[in-house]
Amino acid sequence: MNAPLNPTLDRVTQRIIERSRGLRSDYLASMDAQARAGKTQRAGMGCANMAHTTAALPAADKLVIHAERAPHVGIITAYNDMLSAHQPYEHYPERLRSHARTIGATAQVAGGVPAMCDGITQGAEGMELSLFSRDVIALATAVGLSHKVFDAALMLGVCDKIVPGLFMGALQFGHLSTAFVPAGPMTSGLSNDAKAKVRQQYAQGLVGRDALLESEAAAYHSPGTCTFYGTANSNQMLMEIMGLHLPGSSFVNPGTPLREALTRAAMERAVANTGKTGQPVIRLADIVTEKSIVNGIVGLLATGGSTNHTIHLIAMARAAGIVIDWDDFAELSAVVPLLARVYPNGKADVNHFHAAGGMGFLMRELLAAGVRIFEYEDGLLHTKSMVIDGQVTVFGTVNLDIRSFELNFEVSVIIYDRPFSEATRGLQDRYIRESRPIDPARWLARPWWRRTAENAVQMMSPLL
Repeated sequence: MNAPLNPTLDRVTQRIIERSRGLRSDYLASMDAQARAGKTQRAGMGCANMAHTTAALPAADKLVIHAERAPHVGIITAYNDMLSAHQPYEHYPERLRSHARTIGATAQVAGGVPAMCDGITQGAEGMELSLFSRDVIALATAVGLSHKVFDAALMLGVCDKIVPGLFMGALQFGHLSTAFVPAGPMTSGLSNDAKAKVRQQYAQGLVGRDALLESEAAAYHSPGTCTFYGTANSNQMLMEIMGLHLPGSSFVNPGTPLREALTRAAMERAVANTGKTGQPVIRLADIVTEKSIVNGIVGLLATGGSTNHTIHLIAMARAAGIVIDWDDFAELSAVVPLLARVYPNGKADVNHFHAAGGMGFLMRELLAAGVRIFEYEDGLLHTKSMVIDGQVTVFGTVNLDIRSFELNFEVSVIIYDRPFSEATRGLQDRYIRESRPIDPARWLARPWWRRTAENAVQMMSPLL
């Protein structure tokens, strides 16, 4: 059962609402003006414009789009294979287009955006472009969606400046149904302790460059996001806790059946949220609200997320007409406990965090806000924000079943009744059945703030 709303959370949220009232009203009016109620976004467009839209598409897709009835989804992709985190996106467009057809919709790649890797450019001149690239990405996202033929949008991006840029650009078309589609972290490689030891040996002159490079390559070793909890993985946490990822999808590894099923489910949800298939309309502008922004701040504080978001989240909120500042972060930090120590704040990486319960466990604890293990008596998440899964209650119990540590001392995994298919739910069921049990005595003997990190190090899902 959720606790009452924490008074500090309530006070900060109301202050943000009042501070933002004028800008937010103007933003929502702009989104209302762009929407075409009851019609597809391309309804009534000129025939020459329509012909240009569909010129390169298969004949069957042309017929569907020309009929101006079925949803048409625009994909903004940040694919390149310089970034391990973005390499899995290479084949997403063709898979998403194919799945759109199976559910009676169509999809096109509306545009591509640049994506640079700070891990490559650190210490080099290219790093000087890093922060600037966020606004270039925002502009490129808006350019892609400016064709005004799409009823929904899917954002393919993970890393540091890419998600904030996609977010800011997509909000200029906040009248559309929009979902962010993660690619997932690479599997865990060389442990952080082992990597740090080789770095120390190299600094002491005990090993050469070859040994150092071998160690680094064993840590960063495959497609997927780097496994430390930096800005890229903080982005994924933010998108999920704000309601823009499918629940439970942020930290599922690339190339697994569950990852592929979740990607298809993202297309299904984006199409459903257009309102063209009999379900309620849920726009991006309906999801990104003052309350969801505050939930994002709470998530950052509770996980020890990237401090870069004290810059990014302010800009992201402003793109939706919402004004936040560092005083809001500071005031919330006084009441939000740190619930996870993920590397570099601890030994566990994001795979261990996910295997130990991940976002579902985190959000449950924030909602309960200390009934079991904290001193706080009040709820620390807003539970009445809109989310992408079409439910008005965020992270509630209507369509959420958490197999918790307290119940069976197994790896905690979330199962959602909607919007996932039976096949996807079957994968999540197997994920639970094959989880390794935790020793209850060892679990209960540890301080709460060490349990998640230390036990998680020893628990790896068979899907990792």
